[in-house]
Amino acid sequence: MGVTPAKENILKRIRQALSNPAPLPFPQSEGNASIFHPAPDDLEVVFAEEFVNLQGKFAFCTDEKDMVQQIQKLVAEKQWTKIYCNEDKWNDNFSNTINLPTCDVSVTGCEFLVARTGTIVMSAAQQSGRTVSVYAPVHICIAYTNQLVYDIKDALQLMKEKYAGNIPSLITFASGPSRTADIEKTLVTGVHGPKEVYCFLVEA
Repeated sequence: MGVTPAKENILKRIRQALSNPAPLPFPQSEGNASIFHPAPDDLEVVFAEEFVNLQGKFAFCTDEKDMVQQIQKLVAEKQWTKIYCNEDKWNDNFSNTINLPTCDVSVTGCEFLVARTGTIVMSAAQQSGRTVSVYAPVHICIAYTNQLVYDIKDALQLMKEKYAGNIPSLITFASGPSRTADIEKTLVTGVHGPKEVYCFLVEA
């Protein structure tokens, strides 16, 4: 099938455009300066507000002992019986099953918390791996105040520095529970991931 006059006309215009590229409308947009400037509030406050706005559940912990007690109290109140945790640091405190697909809740750490968007950043390089935060109906993330950054750009830069050219094969940005509005325009949570997400932020 030959090229039609209309198609040839379109191709000609594309070739002309490529030979005479238009200048960038915002030449400074690829600079190092962040578009978003840190808020005057502490990053803890900014993250907590954004995370809760996304239907996440937030708790501040004065230290690790306080964090363990708060999580154990939550587990008892919710009557969760199958807790999956693949983090060496917290296995003894929380984990009582090795069967991720049938657990009630999973407990993980994170790489960073992004305050501006209320986002938990995780990666395949963590002990919990790729799937732990997604498979369980409830996800509990334990984070520390020294993991807080303001913007996603800051998190990505620190990931590059942390892994020195060997970036993990998967980086996940989780902003609250899984949700979609594809079903008759109605917001539904827990469709392709956890229905509830908790973040316990520990003072570091």
